[in-house]
Amino acid sequence: MESKIWRRLRDALEGGMRQQITRSGLLFTVTIALVGLAAFASANNLMFLLLAALLATLLISGLVSRLGLAGLELDLALPEQIAARRKVPGQLVLTNRKSWVPTFSIHLSGAPETGMPANIYIPVLPGGRTLREPVDLFFARRGVYRDSTFSFTSRFPFGFTQRRAMVQLDREVLVYPCIDAQPGFESLLADVAGEIESWQQGRGHDFYRIRPYEAMESARHVDWKATAHTGELQVREFAREQDRAVTIFLDLNVPDSRLEWFEKAVDCCAFLVWRLAERDLRLRLLTQQFDRLIPDDSDVHNLLKYLAMVGPVRGAEALSPDEDHSVEIAISVRPSRLLEAGWTRARILGVDDFTAALAAGNAPSDS
Repeated sequence: MESKIWRRLRDALEGGMRQQITRSGLLFTVTIALVGLAAFASANNLMFLLLAALLATLLISGLVSRLGLAGLELDLALPEQIAARRKVPGQLVLTNRKSWVPTFSIHLSGAPETGMPANIYIPVLPGGRTLREPVDLFFARRGVYRDSTFSFTSRFPFGFTQRRAMVQLDREVLVYPCIDAQPGFESLLADVAGEIESWQQGRGHDFYRIRPYEAMESARHVDWKATAHTGELQVREFAREQDRAVTIFLDLNVPDSRLEWFEKAVDCCAFLVWRLAERDLRLRLLTQQFDRLIPDDSDVHNLLKYLAMVGPVRGAEALSPDEDHSVEIAISVRPSRLLEAGWTRARILGVDDFTAALAAGNAPSDS
């Protein structure tokens, strides 16, 4: 911890400059002042030569420091889909636009909303060269991140000052909700998968085509006449009735006191949407402001984009379910509202269903 005297003295010396004087810089400045007083007091030429050398060293240090941070161009390459609370591989692209002046010993750091958790040290970047550095980014919450401010800092060459240059990237980063399993989510998915299996009827009865046999298929569907005619195993394929969609309803009428619960509810929706879409199921996401069915009129990423931006809507009325959906999941802070709206066949999740997830989210991290 720096002392109050040092902080006040450093602030007084900094003024409006884009640099911070270091302890060694302060000692060097004091040394210059003492040598200057001694030179004028003694009128000794050697002392004046020493004073000139010290002043030249200070001026060269500032010039080299400015040249080192000048002409740097930064870009950050990110994947198209980013989920919260999951490490995201990115790539920093740093270009030194100075054709012959290299850059030495710089530290690159980002604002909290850039997702860059640690500083990156770059020992040297030759003039006219580009450095590509892989970096793991981490976004703690869903939503749009607009602050893409990065800073270069350097104490090169002598450490008298710490100079800082700011870089602002003109971009917005959309972060999906967390799609990883949280306490209770896996068991919910298993229950939903069991319900789906209970109403799936396997193959239909309308003849569709005859095609070659594929490994691991049941022999009871082999068409022996076609097999004898072609000399290879042939399978009789039947058309299957269109699967009915799994519906997830998220009630947006949430009071301010339950905003933390609402975030876990959104995470649960994102987890179910992601995992059920991996099974190629027809899935419908329904709220008071949104209604999309995949794969008929949307895809899983459009659903996750909506969940990344969704927020509570005070006073929104609960919607009624459709009668032709076989598996229904309804999430609300007031389950009684959903029962009154007709969600009697749905698996209703209320405040108590995310208690374990909330406790895990509030627990201190070991890392």
